Amino acid sequence: MAFLTTDYIAFFLIVAIGMALGRLRLRGLSLDISAIIFVAMAFGHFGVSMPSIFQQIGLILFMFSVGIMAGPGFFEAFRSKGLQLIFLAVVIIVSGMLATLGMKYLFDIDSALATGLFTGAITSASGLAAAAEISGSPLVPIGFGLAYPFGIIGIILFVRLSPAMLGISIPNEEKKYNDEVQADHPELLYRNFVVENPNVIGKTLAELSIRSVTHTNISKILRNNTPITPTSATTLQQNDIIRASGSRDNLNTLSYFIGHETQTPIPDSKKYVVRSFLISNRRNIGKTIAESEFFQQYNATVTSIRRSGIDIVPHAHTRLRFGDKITLSAPDEYMPKIGIIVGDSREELDQIDFLPIAVGVLLGVFIGQIQIPMGNGMDFSLGLTGGVLIAALVLSKVGKTGNIVWNISGTTNQYLRKLGLIFFLAYIGTEAGQKLVPTIQEHGYQMIFVGAVISLVPMFIAVFVGRKVLKINYLSLLGAITGSMTSTPALSAVEPLTRTNAPQEAYAAVYPLSLVLIIIVSQLLVSL
Repeated sequence: MAFLTTDYIAFFLIVAIGMALGRLRLRGLSLDISAIIFVAMAFGHFGVSMPSIFQQIGLILFMFSVGIMAGPGFFEAFRSKGLQLIFLAVVIIVSGMLATLGMKYLFDIDSALATGLFTGAITSASGLAAAAEISGSPLVPIGFGLAYPFGIIGIILFVRLSPAMLGISIPNEEKKYNDEVQADHPELLYRNFVVENPNVIGKTLAELSIRSVTHTNISKILRNNTPITPTSATTLQQNDIIRASGSRDNLNTLSYFIGHETQTPIPDSKKYVVRSFLISNRRNIGKTIAESEFFQQYNATVTSIRRSGIDIVPHAHTRLRFGDKITLSAPDEYMPKIGIIVGDSREELDQIDFLPIAVGVLLGVFIGQIQIPMGNGMDFSLGLTGGVLIAALVLSKVGKTGNIVWNISGTTNQYLRKLGLIFFLAYIGTEAGQKLVPTIQEHGYQMIFVGAVISLVPMFIAVFVGRKVLKINYLSLLGAITGSMTSTPALSAVEPLTRTNAPQEAYAAVYPLSLVLIIIVSQLLVSL
């Protein structure tokens, strides 16, 4: 075992065994990258250690990637209709904190160990990172390791079994959800109108601003019995027949604006196709869909956006980010031109620009060192973890400054996050392993029970508050629970239950804020 005293050999051996172990699946469940901490703890038990710089580098990369991913959603959540879900996320995390404090004082548990149990119970590597950095205690990762296995399995079992246990009908919840969507988003209708208003004749669609004035979209025009595909530069002529889509009220408004409705059909003029593109052209970054060239010039309609592994519903004011995967429909002949506008270059996305990463990290380090007076001679600072996270959140929201793009693609983000976790877990695992056996001998299986309690209490409280108080659809409630506890595997377990997007939308609404709240709570718990 002497060769293990060489840092890099021990490090890569831990990573290799950990990643191999993480790929093993039992009934669809796996430890994934978190398996590294268990391997590292075993190595640490036999005296292997890692340089302390591994912890700092790991923390920086991991927290920066978390902040960049969560930034836009974190700020937008406060302005959306998801405030009920946000409140529920706060209830879940605070109840987890209170359950942790209750167990801490009931069983006289060390603060660092209790914090580790909290982060493991809700499967939060970001909370683990924040607590480990502040405390410097190996008890934090030990607690995480003891509670994490049940955290993964317990959350999945809860979201899969709770509907049957509580007598909740998934089909009824689907119907209620679809009715709510119908009420919030009126049925999209298609009607044809004759151009009669002299005030619009001879003007282009861009000049008339029909989209913004009437909230409708013109998709076809029949002129002299010849169908044409409109663009922003298309000029309306008298007796043109236009085909428009929109809600009933908005189409009635368009009728006053354009002319009377007609039943004259407009044959298909161009073959419309649906394709996906990657946003890699930097001139698109920060623009809304309504401001984009492909929307204004080629009448392309964005149907979905996949960002950092999460599907979001696009709106006219949704801002585009570097690395977004957008799915849109447009005439087939325009697709090559749209591809040039958006970039659609995987090679461009895969290139890592370290300038914004380095600048962002330096800014975060500076923010983390700012001392805030708390009275009685005490000062508070965000530290390395909080500073880098805050800087990344803000920069991700800004998106672009001059030629510097702060956003990074989802693939690059995942790479940085995993790389940071590998360094961090390898370090704290070996440190924790040196005290693992004495801790288990002292506390026994009691801590595993405590971790299970911390996992289950917030979920039961969430069901009560969500159903009885907030009256949230149960499918959305399950998504909010998995997002609040940052459990992507649990979300995957919910998806087969329904054909709606309710769980995914709720998950995306609460996940960014939950990441930040868990980090704050972890820092508070370990400081008690």
